[in-house]
Amino acid sequence: MVGTWVSILPPLIAIVMVLATRRVLLSLGAGIVAAAILAASFAPAESVQNLWTAMIVSFWSDGELNTYNIFIMLFVLLLGVITAFVSLSGGSRAFAEWAVSRIKTKRGAKLLTVVLGIAIFVDDYFNALAVGQISRPITDQHRISRAKLAYFIDSTSAPICVISPISSWGAYLIGQLAIILGGVAAISYSPLSAFVMMAPMNFYVVATLAMVVFLAFTNFDLFEMKKHEQRATETGELYDPEKEIPGQLKEDFPIHKHGRVRDLVLPIVALVAVTFAMMVWTGYVAGGSMNIWSIFENTDVPKALLTGGLTGTAIAVILYMSQMKKNETATPALIGRAFSSGLKAMMPAVLILIFAWALTYLIGLLETGLYLSEVVTKANLPVAFLPVIIFILAGLMAFSTGTSWGSFGILLPIAGTIMIDAAPEMLLPALAAVLAGAVFGDHCSPISDTTILSSTGAGCNHMDHVATQLPYALICAGISAAGYIVLGITGSVWLGLLTVILILAILFSVWTIKAKKAAMQLSL
Repeated sequence: MVGTWVSILPPLIAIVMVLATRRVLLSLGAGIVAAAILAASFAPAESVQNLWTAMIVSFWSDGELNTYNIFIMLFVLLLGVITAFVSLSGGSRAFAEWAVSRIKTKRGAKLLTVVLGIAIFVDDYFNALAVGQISRPITDQHRISRAKLAYFIDSTSAPICVISPISSWGAYLIGQLAIILGGVAAISYSPLSAFVMMAPMNFYVVATLAMVVFLAFTNFDLFEMKKHEQRATETGELYDPEKEIPGQLKEDFPIHKHGRVRDLVLPIVALVAVTFAMMVWTGYVAGGSMNIWSIFENTDVPKALLTGGLTGTAIAVILYMSQMKKNETATPALIGRAFSSGLKAMMPAVLILIFAWALTYLIGLLETGLYLSEVVTKANLPVAFLPVIIFILAGLMAFSTGTSWGSFGILLPIAGTIMIDAAPEMLLPALAAVLAGAVFGDHCSPISDTTILSSTGAGCNHMDHVATQLPYALICAGISAAGYIVLGITGSVWLGLLTVILILAILFSVWTIKAKKAAMQLSL
């Protein structure tokens, strides 16, 4: 069962079920049970053991506490608490009123979200949750659906991090490149130079960011996203109230006029500043150097997130307590209710993360990624088509496993080995295709932790986010594939990039004409 075609079944079961039923935990649970049984070759006792290990791996791994996952879960819970106190103090309402007086258009609210997503490039988890906290009050006021907000967040987190050398992703990938390039005497460029050179070769990132900017500037939408946007514009309903919304407070706190913009801004600014400072500090302590690349290679992102979350929570609580004397609705009892409400709001997201990590662990036991990579390695495919094939394979692997980093770890060395032997001049484009495909698959996968955190940050139903983002991701992937085909046939990165840009320009022109026609018909 391990390392064979059967290893693909558990992620397929989970993904097909989640798309068909929209019940995320049930679908992930089915995939987990199937994977535990297959990894044990149907042995009952071993299947139960696999199931138990998978469910506790988020808390206990390799004989010690799994602080990486625990800190991320605590950070998510703390964000719920911060949200509750910001709402309780009136900060959300005050910030929304302040922002609407300055950001007067729907386009401005969308562009602000995109700019924030690009600006916070140090880590995808941090990006997804911080941008959601800042942008949500503004996009809510301008009747932008939570699904559109989740799309903007997801499409400016991993795509930015994967091309930013000053990020947790960049540090990891530069380290991987150092291993791949280290044994090749003919290569004169450094791992950092290679990483920077690969940025324009990542056609999926180019297409995705162009798509995000186009959709922020226009009111054009497709399929499910169009339905969500129409409902938000016409009725003011930003999400389906009958569906589970992670991060959505279920408790109504007293309404008062004592809220100030600082009640939202200070906790979020503290969270961002302390998190970034802790990333630099933990990277410096672990690496022993103030070199920026060394810092981000050795930084402890979960510890930084937890420290930032605790700081933001403390400031949010202090700001609310400072209202006690003048706010007639403020009572000590509400502090406990705010903590309880915030934790309850984030529990669905935490449970989805636990189940997704459990499935990822079992997929690792089944060696699903290695099986998929071996299929390509043994196929003896034409060199000209290797970049596009690697792109598609990385997409399938990340989609099936729910992890882009796992796909990087498996496919980058394989792609490097193949290209060094077959076509050294195509080495960097092939490695860029791995990065592009992995981000694409991660974007589409309902079992991806970054997808889960993007829907959490936006306060959007998880499956609504997956369903509305999927068409745009597939379109960008199709355009990217065309670019990699041209690159492989011609051997020119710039012709491949030009192909991507031309297709995007034609597509955007057609969509703009359609949008204008639709607007004219509505006005008649």
